[in-house]
Amino acid sequence: MLLSACGGKAGGHSTDDGDTAAPDISQVKLLADPKSHVGEAHAPLPNTAISPVAENPTPQLPVTLTDNQGTKVTVTDTSRILALDIYGTISQTVFELGLGDSVVGRDISTQFDEAKDLPLVTSNGHDLNAEAILELDPTVILTDTSLGPWDAILQMRDSGIPVVVVDSGRSLGNVGSLTQEIADALGVPAEGKKLAQKIEASAKKTAAKIAAVAPKTVQDKLRTVFLYVRGQAGVYYMFGKDSGADGLIDALGGYDVSSEIDWKGMKPVNDEGLIAAQPDLILMMSDGLTSVGGVDGLLERLPAIAETPAGQNRRIVDMKDNGILLSGPARPRSSTRWRLRSTHRTP
Repeated sequence: MLLSACGGKAGGHSTDDGDTAAPDISQVKLLADPKSHVGEAHAPLPNTAISPVAENPTPQLPVTLTDNQGTKVTVTDTSRILALDIYGTISQTVFELGLGDSVVGRDISTQFDEAKDLPLVTSNGHDLNAEAILELDPTVILTDTSLGPWDAILQMRDSGIPVVVVDSGRSLGNVGSLTQEIADALGVPAEGKKLAQKIEASAKKTAAKIAAVAPKTVQDKLRTVFLYVRGQAGVYYMFGKDSGADGLIDALGGYDVSSEIDWKGMKPVNDEGLIAAQPDLILMMSDGLTSVGGVDGLLERLPAIAETPAGQNRRIVDMKDNGILLSGPARPRSSTRWRLRSTHRTP
């Protein structure tokens, strides 16, 4: 049985990936009793529609700044922007600032309508393709440390392209500061302030809705982990502390197990890690789950999952790649689409 997230009927996978209506918190109770013998669920795509705070603002350039890695960077031209991270956050923020017409390429997580036809500069999931980047002749690159190989970024700098590395953290708590970092680098600080205020107001409303229905004690929260999977490339990662997934899980009212087992950042998952985590629930990207042949294929490729409550109860929740880890403008909407609820936690 598959549980549709927005009032859909049990027994069928939600097909309304384009649902952009503001969700009623009572309709996003994705998870039933963890003792249930099945628990697969598909979360609908959040509203990722672009709503710029300005129309084609004029950047005040040049901008000289010290980026998140302590590198001094001078930006003199924003006519050809590349905004790249594993979440699709930076690109959406650039579009929401009103500079979308200057974006010349995208990462695989940037899939909203306004950008989906731009050329990809990532391959094998989320590997940066230096040759593809150089072909687009960008005048500035905004990124963080979530994509690799890092040599590709160094190659861009060596070729003379200004590269600004922004904060890699993703949570409801830093959406405003991250937005301002991006805006300042592009010479539109006023638009950044306006967008940050807009996002933070939305985030507060979302947090209040979740807090009203989320479990109040750790004992009542679902033990949750996030798996990043690309079956074709043989990539199996568990996202831990400071990866962005931890902030998502906490915001949803779940219990992020990564801190308990000292799992930091993004690193290849192993049997020991999965068994030590003993998750009640596994969050995944939809394309990743599809790449391994669904839940059955996941259990076959990572048999240790069967030794956890999540595997035994088939409690796997997936969401479209361009929605699950979105931060910035879309994080509040994405968070409301998930509602982790446990009425009877499995001992």
